[in-house]
Amino acid sequence: MKVCYLIQSHRNPQQIYRLIDIIKKSSPEAQVIVSHNFSCCELDVRTLENSGVQVLTGKGGRGDFMLLQSYLDAIKWLIDNQINYDWLIYLSGQDYPIKPISNIENFLAETNYDGFIEYFNIFSPESHWSIKEATSRYLFRYKKINYLTKLPNWVKELLTPIKIINYLQPFVRINLAYDMLGVRALSLLIKDFVFYGGSFFTTLSRKCVEYLHQFCQSHPEVVKYYKGVCVADESFLQTILVNSGLFNLCNDNKRYYDFSQSRNGHPAILTTNDYNAIIQSDAHFARKFDICKDRRILDLLDKEIGKVVFYS
Repeated sequence: MKVCYLIQSHRNPQQIYRLIDIIKKSSPEAQVIVSHNFSCCELDVRTLENSGVQVLTGKGGRGDFMLLQSYLDAIKWLIDNQINYDWLIYLSGQDYPIKPISNIENFLAETNYDGFIEYFNIFSPESHWSIKEATSRYLFRYKKINYLTKLPNWVKELLTPIKIINYLQPFVRINLAYDMLGVRALSLLIKDFVFYGGSFFTTLSRKCVEYLHQFCQSHPEVVKYYKGVCVADESFLQTILVNSGLFNLCNDNKRYYDFSQSRNGHPAILTTNDYNAIIQSDAHFARKFDICKDRRILDLLDKEIGKVVFYS
């Protein structure tokens, strides 16, 4: 049984190296792919590739399709290069394991599930979002407003009152969190196609991954539609996989994060103060961490998962 770890990254190279290191030392045969946004920072590509890590150039972005496109490009690389693997675990460069990698991989080898993915019908009472938010995200066609991306956050705070426009009419949406402007569009016209939502962070079997690729090839209209919505990554995978009815999906993505004081969709940065809550979780990975703010939490986790590594 072989696991592929796909890491999308854009900052803190030393933290990225540390995540890769603990994966490769714990599971030497694992395939590690790093999809990195080099416009934000550089990586030592030669050293990574000499250690068996595949480095791809990926694009970042919040709210638009770029993050998802990098994910789909990595899947295409796996297929084109006929890479042998059984599971694909998606991580960011700010994630970290909170259970021994061997335990995680043994769990996947024994499970009867085809995927671990959070999902909910976004237009139902079970939705984590209001009907208004779901409608604004997925029933409007969005464009990035480039000048907004350059504004500091304090200026955006001053502009917050203009969002009243969203409540006064049903045709236009302004999203300052993602720097986007949307206009009302017809919903995706596929019979019995239900919109699902959930976290982009998933653990999927190879058959789920290959189905995603095949679906994108045979349904370009769905890909085109999602390229125009806001926060496509929190609906695209769920909508395709759950609507298929082909897979035994566990509605638990095995991730720990803290959204209790979230602003603009960002989870809290986890620190040593979160240690007890993290290790009591039955999740496999936690996010997100920042070694520039708290390195010690990763040292504590290394000891907890039985992999003490020293870093200069």
